[in-house]
Amino acid sequence: MTATAEWASRLSAARPALERASTAELVAGVLRESVIEGSLPPGTRLSEEVIGQALGVSRNTLREAFRLLSHENLLVHEFHRGMFVRRLTAADVADIYRMRRPLEAAGLRAAGSAPAEAVREVARRIEEGRAAAEAGDWVGVGTANMRFHAAVAALLGSRRVDEAMARILAELRLAFHMMGEPRPFHEPYLDDNARIAALLAEGEYERAADVLLAYLDAAEAQLLATYDERSS
Repeated sequence: MTATAEWASRLSAARPALERASTAELVAGVLRESVIEGSLPPGTRLSEEVIGQALGVSRNTLREAFRLLSHENLLVHEFHRGMFVRRLTAADVADIYRMRRPLEAAGLRAAGSAPAEAVREVARRIEEGRAAAEAGDWVGVGTANMRFHAAVAALLGSRRVDEAMARILAELRLAFHMMGEPRPFHEPYLDDNARIAALLAEGEYERAADVLLAYLDAAEAQLLATYDERSS
């Protein structure tokens, strides 16, 4: 099975939901999720015919979804070539981390007043990452890691923050593709995530935020160093 056929097959699994409410926003959500999961890497050409058939949607609906994702900096239109998954720049990466820091740190500081289920969701995402690591699925570890960070921001209990994080993390997955082999990049953060969750359980919300901020600094530095190497 080709790479295009593989991700088109994954898209087909979302078709029943779209048949109940086939909107551009839902299509955009399905494609965004494909980016987050790593099945649509930067530079992928998005065929209207393939995606339209996989999801059972019209070209007009699909084009509106493409427009929405272009505004989220996930897609880019190339004249006479079509729509492509965007390649991020070093400046994009720095801006993503600039936005992540206040949102995620605020989530950890708000954990004391967050619903217990929201706090448990943070721990569940860590277990998801551990399970993926044990299975040798390092792309899956990266996905679980992003869901962990989404759960951290969700401690704020804000729908707008949740939506912003979904967009940010989809962009971030595009940057992760620059790292090549995913294991060396993602593996160290499994323990960092567990440490943050342990601090939450102890009610050490400010310390958890401090660990997170140091962790984000390190991850950003790694990504930017890779961009520098690729551009030299």
